[in-house]
Amino acid sequence: MSDSSWLTEFPQLERRDLIDIRKGLDGAYRSFSREYGETIENFFDPLLTFLIWFEKLLINSPWWIVVAVIVAIVYAASRSGKLTLGVLASLLTIGYFGMWEDTMRTLSIITVCTLLSIGIGIPIGILISRSNRAQSIVNPILDIMQTMPAFVYLIPVVMLLGIGKIPGVIAVIIYAIPPVIRLTNLGIRLVSQETLEAATAYGATPTQRLFGVQLPLALPTIMAGINQTIMMALSMVVVASMIGVKGLGQPVLKSITNQYFTLGLLNGLAIVALAIIFDRVSQTYAKRTQKHLEGHNNG
Repeated sequence: MSDSSWLTEFPQLERRDLIDIRKGLDGAYRSFSREYGETIENFFDPLLTFLIWFEKLLINSPWWIVVAVIVAIVYAASRSGKLTLGVLASLLTIGYFGMWEDTMRTLSIITVCTLLSIGIGIPIGILISRSNRAQSIVNPILDIMQTMPAFVYLIPVVMLLGIGKIPGVIAVIIYAIPPVIRLTNLGIRLVSQETLEAATAYGATPTQRLFGVQLPLALPTIMAGINQTIMMALSMVVVASMIGVKGLGQPVLKSITNQYFTLGLLNGLAIVALAIIFDRVSQTYAKRTQKHLEGHNNG
């Protein structure tokens, strides 16, 4: 190649050197997974045990008890008769079309993923809202988590933990957790400085300010983050089914490979029904809580 070839062809790493770098990184990760894979699996054992127990509880319990409990939770959260009837009709339709077990499997894993995302995400959101340096470190990581194709981070997770529920949970959480972190951070930062100064003047400690002022005022924004996290978790159901997570995603995957239009459509609609249930209930609960807080503050 002549000296002026860089003007017409992009200068790039020699193919041999690139292969050596890739081999080196792949080898290092394989060594890591052989060395620590079992320890990491053991760490996740309690979570796996809980997931299996929760799934069996939903599947083996009489269907009418599960429906009654879900409907009661929906009504308690929303206080909306119309929404409660809609949820009841959706669940009965799902069962009638033979998708009850798969829906319960999906419901169990999405519930666990959502609770873990909230439990991990809100504290991280609080942390980065109190430190600009922490925010500058965490934000690029969240950008990568949100924009990296899901299939890419399935590879290291599967290499480390194999195929099954735990890799699926980790993949779903990585994909779904950024909104709750971002919106918790945003909600707390949007609380006006005057309000915080007033709380400090009344002798509130930083912890009292956080739990008594900042979090209640940031709650609508945090609930919007939780809502987005649930939606993103449900959108990962089909991808997670590729690494052995049973549920509504597997029939959709089967319908793609075998071109079964109706099977894919019915299971896709069941995922949509779950998404709408989660979405409406969390939104209605957020509105009710905000009204209650406003009434409490006005009182």
